[in-house]
Amino acid sequence: MFELITQSSFNEIAALLVLAALIGFVGLLLRQPLIVSFIAVGLIAGPSVLDIVHSKEQIKLLSELGIAILLFLVGIKLDIKLIKSIGWVSVLTGLGQVAFTSIIGYLIGLMIGLDTTSSLYLAVALTFSSTIIIVKLLSDKREIDSLHGQIALGFLIVQDLVVVMAMIVLATIGIGSGHGDSNDSSVWHVAGSAMGLLLFVILFIRYIANPLTSLLARVPELLVIYAIAQAALFAAVGHMVGLGMEVGGLLAGVSLASTPFRESIAARLAPLRDFLLLFFFIALGATLDLSLLGSNIYGAIIFSLFVLIGNPLIVLIIMGVMGYRKRTAFLAGLTVAQISEFSLIFIAMGISLGHVSQDILGLVTLVGIITIAVSTYMITYSHQLYTFFEPVLDIFERENTTREQNSEQGPSNHPQVVVFGLGRLGTAIATRLNEQGVIVMGVDFNPSATKLWGQLGLHTAYGDVTDAEFIAELPLRQARWIVSTIPHHHTGVSFEDTRKTIVQLVETTSFSGKLAAVSHSKLETEELNRLGVNLILEPFQDAADRATELLLEGLNIQVEQSQLAKGTLP
Repeated sequence: MFELITQSSFNEIAALLVLAALIGFVGLLLRQPLIVSFIAVGLIAGPSVLDIVHSKEQIKLLSELGIAILLFLVGIKLDIKLIKSIGWVSVLTGLGQVAFTSIIGYLIGLMIGLDTTSSLYLAVALTFSSTIIIVKLLSDKREIDSLHGQIALGFLIVQDLVVVMAMIVLATIGIGSGHGDSNDSSVWHVAGSAMGLLLFVILFIRYIANPLTSLLARVPELLVIYAIAQAALFAAVGHMVGLGMEVGGLLAGVSLASTPFRESIAARLAPLRDFLLLFFFIALGATLDLSLLGSNIYGAIIFSLFVLIGNPLIVLIIMGVMGYRKRTAFLAGLTVAQISEFSLIFIAMGISLGHVSQDILGLVTLVGIITIAVSTYMITYSHQLYTFFEPVLDIFERENTTREQNSEQGPSNHPQVVVFGLGRLGTAIATRLNEQGVIVMGVDFNPSATKLWGQLGLHTAYGDVTDAEFIAELPLRQARWIVSTIPHHHTGVSFEDTRKTIVQLVETTSFSGKLAAVSHSKLETEELNRLGVNLILEPFQDAADRATELLLEGLNIQVEQSQLAKGTLP
């Protein structure tokens, strides 16, 4: 059977996808994130078990594209304005966690007999927490907009900045290796190329990014293709000039981070990222020997305990000193109790530069499996864990938690009403609500509509409301109403009711308010009632009712005037 699989690359890829689906289903039953399942797929498909990975060039290509997309999505979240708004608690706690993990991790590495370089790589790799896992778990628990959820997102931004700097440092260290030139000349060559690429990114952001993406957004599919092309192009240029594909991919994302379409781009590329990352872990598994994992079990347990206990502990200490309650600090601390896919990518870069061996990659892989698996349950059952540990957490809380009280009592810019569809009806509803002092946010897939709303002074977001990733990013937690003015169109070939999709997706978010939707027929009204829509808007019927009232008022006036003229008015 395995011979049939390896006869062609297509058969091999098909077999790997089937294996990934099966293992992913088992992971779902065990409530584990996809990353754990993907690592397991790589190990099982590798030479130590099934040995079905032979199309290594094709898989390597998909793996490299996946890394470029992953780092592109990191870069596209690094908006300067967002970095300014994350707050000192996220900055200080994030930097404190990075410093603590790096220093203690380095010392642990030396204590268990690792050399200086390997210990340094391990220490840096352990500082990265998984954005994908944290956001997914907090979204599933509807805690992404909570105070500890927002602080956790701030941690991730700080860690992403550390990722950027670490990748650049690695690229700089690797300059001149294997090219036969003197290191000095290579350094100057790559430094000049890096400055040129950075200058291009700055000019691109300043003069090109917004008008170009606004034009491309008229055809959403073209915008996505362009984003992938930019990620691949920058990664290729970064590789050619010696910075590395990873840094190129990051800069590609940064170049689009200030555009109003970044959320939509990120949401649409997330499934592609997850798909391509599968091949990164398959390529990783093909280079690992399970016996290496077994030989590293002692070190993996030590580092895993350090990440699972030490990282939350430093967050507790820093947030406690800053005046946050022990509950908030504990829940936020649990989110950094794992390493991420970046840890493996970082170590893989070190291997490519000849700085560390495959043994270190095996060690970090095992730490990743343990910490991701355990921390998933820690975050899922965070409130139960807090109840259990609460009696011993008093030492982490100051008497006056003024910081958190100010955070809770400060002004909120979260929308009270979110309008899906910015046509004439949606705009009319929003402007009237805005005139009454209601905070309104509009969402549409038409860049012209979002631009018009912006000119009216209303808050907007460009994106597809049928995209689960995009819906999960919207600030819905404090919204009282979601109003969908998007009509249902029969395409003739496929049948998809956007309103039904919206109802299903909204149920998976932190939204706890009421839902209103537009209906244009009796059948649609009945269907929306079955879906549990709280308020059904019938614009044609409502307009007809109002027109009838006005006409009747006019008729009554005419009748009264006629009766008065004839002297017959009772």
